[in-house]
Amino acid sequence: MKLSQDDLIVGLDIGSTKVCTVIGEITEHGSVEIIGVGISPSEGLRRGVVVNIESTLRSVSSAIESAEMMSGREVRNVITGIAGAHIEGINSRGVVAVTGKGREINQTDILRVIEASKAIVIPMDREVIHVIPQEYIVDDQGGIKDPMDMIGIRLESEVHIITGSVTSAQNLLKCVNRSGLKVEDIVLQSIASSEAVLSNSEKELGVLLIDLGGGTTDILLYIGGAPYHTDVVTIGGDQVTSDLSIMLKTPSDFAEKIKLESGCCYLPLVDRDEEVIIPGVGGWPAASVPRTELCKIIEPRMVEIFSMVRSQLERKDYLKHLRGGVVLTGGGASMPGTVELASQIFDVPARIGMPPRLGGLSDTYMKPDFTTAVGLVLYGLNQILSEDIKNPLLRNGGEGFKGKLKNWMKEFF
Repeated sequence: MKLSQDDLIVGLDIGSTKVCTVIGEITEHGSVEIIGVGISPSEGLRRGVVVNIESTLRSVSSAIESAEMMSGREVRNVITGIAGAHIEGINSRGVVAVTGKGREINQTDILRVIEASKAIVIPMDREVIHVIPQEYIVDDQGGIKDPMDMIGIRLESEVHIITGSVTSAQNLLKCVNRSGLKVEDIVLQSIASSEAVLSNSEKELGVLLIDLGGGTTDILLYIGGAPYHTDVVTIGGDQVTSDLSIMLKTPSDFAEKIKLESGCCYLPLVDRDEEVIIPGVGGWPAASVPRTELCKIIEPRMVEIFSMVRSQLERKDYLKHLRGGVVLTGGGASMPGTVELASQIFDVPARIGMPPRLGGLSDTYMKPDFTTAVGLVLYGLNQILSEDIKNPLLRNGGEGFKGKLKNWMKEFF
């Protein structure tokens, strides 16, 4: 596909606490430069799922307008992320006989084996979002990433299938379409985040991505360069804010401010003599509490989140594959102590994942809470540059994304 300097890729991350828009411009060299960033509070989502169409619509429009003003460009098409407790990942396998001339594996054989791997029973209210090949096996020879032009009789594929609720996707699409935008693709948010913060060597080694959002915590495990485990923990940063609000007897907006400014989730990092001011409410005077007390409220909740993730991996015997460690991203990763706590609980090295420097407004978007939006832009660029763009079957699970959109939106036309 020929690239022009006027091409835009727009990532729209609709989260539980905020909506982020990132506008990327494709350069004549085939790279992308961030030229616009917009953010607005998210008021219509709960735990990653739309619960109020009008509120979500206002949040999306506000974030898009902010990015348009910064970039001086008009947005028409977006790639949007999807998340929430309805997301589920399944590993599957397909087998076909090679039918090409001289038993040479061609593109048709690869498409057929991917189709065969999708022959699993999923409920009527769910839809396939991604079908991602993990490896191919040719006549019992495994570990093959691309079997094209190889000679064989039997072709097998192991894939990771990600499904989501049809109605959740429909509501998300409706919000975006009503704001006057066209959705070009829907991408799992943790897949997008991995585009921005994980290196190929980490994916090959085996790495766990934990996206600490406001309403949910998204999990994605890579082994041997491909996803093997996708899940969502329905606890996020909002629960930490709620804990502070209850224990400190202060409104949620004050608790959120205290969390952002003074929060820490690893007690050894806190100076025991440090005090934090709690604003007065309703005529009551302001008070001060030791920062260690804040940490004692926050740390147990963060331990619970990480322990839930660890127990998921233990059940499937995946912990031994974390040779690349743990990468933390999302707004919750900015809290002091998250790296130390994660490293302690998973017993592997941990780091914070930041979006890469893509020119332009690097000070604005190089933060963990912009990871998904930047990742959506990079995902779009990779699809344009990849030969797989000619075969949407491999990316979107069979009928291509236009077919999915048609099915998801048929109720609205």
